[in-house]
Amino acid sequence: MKKSRILVIEDDLKLADSIRRALESHEYAVELVGTAEEGIERVQNPEKNNLQIDVVVTDLHLPGTSGLDVITTLHPAKPELPIILMTGHHTTEVAIEAIKLGAYDYVLKPPKFADFISLIQSALASRALVTSQVEAIETRKETIVGRSPAMQRIFKDIGRVAAKPVTVLIRGETGTGKELVARAIYQHSERAKEPFVIVNCVAIPDSLLESELFGHEAGAFTGAQSRRIGKFELASNGTIFLDEIGDMNLSTQAKLLRVLQERTIQRVGGQETISVQVRILAATHRDLEEAVEQKKFREDLYYRLNDAVINLPSLRERREDIPELVRYFLSREPDQPGMPKPTITPEALRFLQYRSWPGNVRELKNVVQKAQLLAHGYPIDPEVIRRALEHTNLGQPETTYLQAYVAELLDATEARGRTDAQAALTEWAERELYGQAIRLAEGDQSKVAAWLGVSRPTVRERLLHYGLHPAREKVPAGE
Repeated sequence: MKKSRILVIEDDLKLADSIRRALESHEYAVELVGTAEEGIERVQNPEKNNLQIDVVVTDLHLPGTSGLDVITTLHPAKPELPIILMTGHHTTEVAIEAIKLGAYDYVLKPPKFADFISLIQSALASRALVTSQVEAIETRKETIVGRSPAMQRIFKDIGRVAAKPVTVLIRGETGTGKELVARAIYQHSERAKEPFVIVNCVAIPDSLLESELFGHEAGAFTGAQSRRIGKFELASNGTIFLDEIGDMNLSTQAKLLRVLQERTIQRVGGQETISVQVRILAATHRDLEEAVEQKKFREDLYYRLNDAVINLPSLRERREDIPELVRYFLSREPDQPGMPKPTITPEALRFLQYRSWPGNVRELKNVVQKAQLLAHGYPIDPEVIRRALEHTNLGQPETTYLQAYVAELLDATEARGRTDAQAALTEWAERELYGQAIRLAEGDQSKVAAWLGVSRPTVRERLLHYGLHPAREKVPAGE
């Protein structure tokens, strides 16, 4: 049987040889070249070179012509040829650009060969996908942060739909970042230089939403003293983002359906039919299928909105992203005069990782901002996080945290063969015990020793072991 042939464009000879050996061990034929020019020539002249390339793996940074140039040259001529971009640099914009240009996938160097072989197999089996692995997408206001598999899928979805003129429905719980995803789709689309208009459907009274979207003529209703241009007209040739579309009333839903079907609107109180060339992005946290069954959402509109769907994970489904999110939020906080850069302890990060976060990323951001203020320049530790939760009224019983932590330990035991679950839980509980005790004792180690039935040297040793410094455990006056 003919072997699938993989072209590897890589100027690092040691890495190229490792990739070659990994591929050949799985019965693939491998062609190695060191420059983009050589790789392009091999693909463009199969008769001359007496070979047919099935998959291209190219480094991003090459002598002279880059890996992106490989994609821009080869993909238009051979769209069926999967091209996998490989780089050691976590470059978000390059990853999104690679998707738009037609890359099959995007991997970081050095690749994990088990995953790499799986990717090659996927590329050979399905040549139609356009995907990318990235860790963040820059938007005008904030950054979508995350390296978890769940977020990598989201970045791939964004790259896949950004350049296509389809309606996109973004689904997810409150606080998961639906607006950021909409902005990313817009900024990586062909309409990026045109208007981007946001309408929060739940924030506008039903009686005014239709006018807000489609505009109105003078005298259309009480208080309409002059003509008003609606959001759809303002978004002409650009993109409109309808946030919380699941809360839109049925009357306005019917008119939105007309826009999707006919690309025309009528202002409230007007007779003129106005053509609008607008891309529609929509978002909701509601269960639209249930809303359709309850006759609260039009079934025909539901299906029109489902051209493309992006389902955002909750923060509970990507806990591994929490440390990176926290550091990102701290890096964006303005410096406090006379205070060092904000830092956070590993214990505090673990504390944050095992909360349930019903408010998702938005809630986490709020807590981190409050914690920085409460830390007064000291590293943020679990006790500061608790106080931040109290100040924001977002706190949950510690049993929620304990249950989540136990579940995580047991999952790790089953999935990764972890054998120290009981010891880890015991250490966590001891750290909590000493942390809360020293705070309640306002830093008095003798009092803590008496409460816990241990010696004062033991208290001191445990406090040092867990990084709990009595002076920091005191609550400043006035708080």
